[in-house]
Amino acid sequence: MSPKLARPIARPIGLCVALTAPALILRLSGVHPAAALSLAAFGTAVVAASFLLAWAAEAARLDIAGPLAIAILAVIAVLPEYAVDLYFSYTAGHNPDYVQYAAANMTGSNRLLLGLGWPVVVIISLWVASRRSGRSVRELVLQSGYRTELGFLFIASIAAFLIPLSGQISLVLGFALLGFFVFYLWKASRAEASEPDLVGPAARIGDLPRRARRLLVTGLFVFAAAVIVASAEPFAESLISTGAQLGIDRFLLVQWVAPLASEAPEFIVAILFAVHGKGSDAIGTLISSKVSQWTLLVGSLPLAYLAGGGGTALVLDSRQVEEFLLTAGQTLLGVAALLTLRFPRWLAFTLLGLFAVQYALPGQGARYLLCAIYGGIALVALIRNRRYILPALSAPFRSPPGPSLAETALGPQIERIEQGDRSADASAAAAGYSPPRTRS
Repeated sequence: MSPKLARPIARPIGLCVALTAPALILRLSGVHPAAALSLAAFGTAVVAASFLLAWAAEAARLDIAGPLAIAILAVIAVLPEYAVDLYFSYTAGHNPDYVQYAAANMTGSNRLLLGLGWPVVVIISLWVASRRSGRSVRELVLQSGYRTELGFLFIASIAAFLIPLSGQISLVLGFALLGFFVFYLWKASRAEASEPDLVGPAARIGDLPRRARRLLVTGLFVFAAAVIVASAEPFAESLISTGAQLGIDRFLLVQWVAPLASEAPEFIVAILFAVHGKGSDAIGTLISSKVSQWTLLVGSLPLAYLAGGGGTALVLDSRQVEEFLLTAGQTLLGVAALLTLRFPRWLAFTLLGLFAVQYALPGQGARYLLCAIYGGIALVALIRNRRYILPALSAPFRSPPGPSLAETALGPQIERIEQGDRSADASAAAAGYSPPRTRS
């Protein structure tokens, strides 16, 4: 590696490593500072490690099939969130007070991803596309291949309603969701590979020779994972202690502050895709993250609860049931509106506005009202896009090389939809979005 090439890579990586140093020193020395100071130190370490994970995961796409890499990237990018959430679930097994925090962190991160992440990425993508095309672009068109990811999220969002209806996350449901996530990874691994377009530090890592790149990526994975594991417990505990000392609702702190720290790098990765005219990839990454949240994360919660000494089901109280119902309703709306593989501007501002309303109206009645609004708009979208429902639900089970039984049964309907997708892809290309290059 030439010194000229090494310097641009070393700077951002060195900065992130330096930011993790205070947390590692506190952890290894056993020193317990004030809660606010501990929150700042370990929160900073989590964010810095998350950036290292995101850069390494993006660069790893050069050595892994494209769609599978997107799925793995989505999982790795939210690893800090998983570590914190699973810690809360594990502790809840022998301390019932922590059950609410496991639910709070999961629902907060889930709603943050769709209510803030999706709209911001789309708004930026439309602005970039408008500048490149010289005309107003009112909707972001997703590549037709993302119908499979959307199908997985559609099924997961339907299954999500079982949680508020039953008032618990059972071990049976957990295993089913984990199995569905394994199937999702297997399906992604069989998809057509494409040449990734890397941006920022990930692109610099990708420019390294293969051996150096793989060694660096592996080192970043190991170091960042170690930092996150070491920081998860003190970060979670300092959140709760800080809330108690400052008189802030600890549930809200866990629900929103922790996800903001853990998901910041993922948002930045998606925004970088959008800024570079890869809006479809940006939304694809966030859709994959939603799939992993509703399958891998939720499915792991009862296992962590059982490992911590709890029973075979993570029982939720009334507040947590409301939060899960609201989160499931938001997800269903996002999926229903995207069935056409088009993300219109009005949907971005609607999701963003409804996400902001929950802060202005935080009470129980407001949460149920928002549930009704999400459900009502989702129902209208499902009725309007009803001819896309079966293709989306069957997409995860269709074989890419040829027509499956579901495709044969649906016949001309799917063909008309696919033709619409090809026209949409052409419009996207005209607006500055080009499909990824296929690797030979």
